[in-house]
Amino acid sequence: MAELTDFEQQRDRLWAVAYRITGSVADADDAVQETWLRWQALPGDEVADPRAYLTTVVSRICYDLLRSARVRREAYIGPWLPEPVVTADGPEDRVALDESVGLAMLTVLERLTPAERTALILHDVFSVPFPEIAEVVGRSPESVRQLASRARKRVRAQAPRRSVDRGEHRRAVEAFLQAVMGGDLDGLLEILDPEVVWRSDGGGKVTAARLPVLGHEKVARFAHRLTRAFDTGTMVVHRREVNGAPGVVMVDHADGQAAVFAFTVHHGRITEIDAILNPDKLRHLDPRTV
Repeated sequence: MAELTDFEQQRDRLWAVAYRITGSVADADDAVQETWLRWQALPGDEVADPRAYLTTVVSRICYDLLRSARVRREAYIGPWLPEPVVTADGPEDRVALDESVGLAMLTVLERLTPAERTALILHDVFSVPFPEIAEVVGRSPESVRQLASRARKRVRAQAPRRSVDRGEHRRAVEAFLQAVMGGDLDGLLEILDPEVVWRSDGGGKVTAARLPVLGHEKVARFAHRLTRAFDTGTMVVHRREVNGAPGVVMVDHADGQAAVFAFTVHHGRITEIDAILNPDKLRHLDPRTV
């Protein structure tokens, strides 16, 4: 049997790889568990480089999951957003979070083919050599190099404008929250970029916009109406890290309804808001302790 310690040393990295490829907490958990089962079945002395072997295995599992998920996501009701990673005390928890795991960036990655996404993430984020990536996607190393290059150009062209200043980001989120909770429409218009985009993922399970909402006036009114759907007497608002950046979690403790909000900020104004409302995508969060 392969060594448990070798696997445990790689567990966080494997989960980080799996989440970035799939955009799903549940799929990432399943992929890591399946990788463990395959690792456990190996003879103890069969693998010379556990890190490379385990990365290849979990990546191949996730690549297959992503390909099978494409059809389901194309038929999804409304925008499909990744399952959020929510932490209380900063971006470090299960995985070191960075731009590659931000909700807005993961949404851009959804526009790539499964092969492009896998190649880009493995090479640019985790420095996996092209020959090893070729084993994952079943292409030649040169073909994988081209996949990564094409994906890189597409991501650079579509990547969201964003601030790297966490203080600026947090101040914008606080201003947004105060304006929403206070019913201050003018305050909302001030903090929202004129071309702000709001994406809501309700998955047909809860009320949500089925198309992105564009422009600060429409987004301000929509945000005001959405928060009014919660019972202010039982709703609790939490400031949390959402995929490595300041965000908001709203929980109605009367019925367990929850919503997670991720923000993209540029030059002090909010340019994108991703609202995850689909309860299926929040099952990994405990509304009593979030």
